[in-house]
Amino acid sequence: MQLAVVGSGYVGLVAGACFADLGHDVIVVDNDQKKLAALNRGEVPIHENFLPELLERHRGTRIRFSDDLQNAVRASKAIFVAVGTPPTHQGEADLSYVESVARGIAGAIDSYKVVVEKSTVPVYTSDWVRKIILRNGAEHGEFDVASNPEFLREGTAVKDFKFPSKTVMGEFDGKSGEPLAALYTELGMPTIRTDLKTAEMIKYIDNSWHALKIGFANEIGNVCKSLSVDAHKAMEIFFMDKKLNISPAYLLPGFAFGGSCLPKDLRALAYSAKLHDLELPILTSILPSNELQVARGLRLITDKGHRRIGILGFSFKPGTDDLRESPMIEIIERLTGKGYDVRIYDKNVQVASLVGANRDFILNRIPHISRLMVDNIDAVLQYAETIVIGHKEKEFESVPRLLRKGQCLVDFVRISNDGNHNNGAYDGICW
Repeated sequence: MQLAVVGSGYVGLVAGACFADLGHDVIVVDNDQKKLAALNRGEVPIHENFLPELLERHRGTRIRFSDDLQNAVRASKAIFVAVGTPPTHQGEADLSYVESVARGIAGAIDSYKVVVEKSTVPVYTSDWVRKIILRNGAEHGEFDVASNPEFLREGTAVKDFKFPSKTVMGEFDGKSGEPLAALYTELGMPTIRTDLKTAEMIKYIDNSWHALKIGFANEIGNVCKSLSVDAHKAMEIFFMDKKLNISPAYLLPGFAFGGSCLPKDLRALAYSAKLHDLELPILTSILPSNELQVARGLRLITDKGHRRIGILGFSFKPGTDDLRESPMIEIIERLTGKGYDVRIYDKNVQVASLVGANRDFILNRIPHISRLMVDNIDAVLQYAETIVIGHKEKEFESVPRLLRKGQCLVDFVRISNDGNHNNGAYDGICW
């Protein structure tokens, strides 16, 4: 099938590459000329496992990159909208990029098309998009709007696409759902076909649950530590009961959550509830709990009494270069604001190779942090008095054994299960 994917961020680029690998012809559309030029040269603007191989395999044959939205729409049967939906100051999902794309699509519809929401959007967005397209030139009956939410984790997005836990299709009717269902037949996994509102809501439900699991586990971990209980051992026993659909994912106590999805989707859901005069005391308590975990981590560092601090891993999770709402950024900002001397290492965050939103973020919003970055672990270990492990990267597993006399280690991730850390040099955040 001929497809257009609008937006070359994490979701759009991974979806486009994976659709091409399934045998479909894909045009990825973006208005960022530098990013398009890099993609056409074979450069991948994000750090994502297996993505460079897919793009190299299909670039110029099954996948092309263009800034011509209308031509891509005319050439395609299904148009996936995978642009950003960042939060406003009030927490509402900003749909201005979605609106702009919908207006552009409207003027190019010349035969039956399915416009597919791939971005995370609030309930009723599909109805709103349909009205925009109708108002801007498309005739009634020549298109349908569908929803196909993504459930991709950054760092494992290609694997998640090819081996999904679920594939959800929100459809206006069977006519719009059939082409979407056909796209995924090669995966050999069942497809859940449902109404549009349910499909739009499911991603918020998923992300709210994932965020809740992290906050819950951290609070349990903090209590366990105060009682000298091994929090990981206790929680491993807890989630052995899978009868109530509890997964081990996100249930190990550790540091705060961050990233481009969980914080903004919680704010968007809370905003929607406010519009309907609903109170969500549990959901609205998750972000304050998360902020307390950041404060707790900072206190563990400053209580060591050292001025030279080394940070190992500072993107929002290992295996990605995404810095948006990373709790480690908050730790670094607070430390430098208090006059601490900080050195940072993260193999996935290299300023020279960053593009798009990540490059803009580090150079324009946190340029002082980019100047604190070093090239290897040794540079951190040789300089710092207190080492902070912020990622569960394999290369950090040896760090506890490399400490010099007088150095301290603050572990946010339980980098190893070695029991020989019961001394003053090692401190886990909630174990």
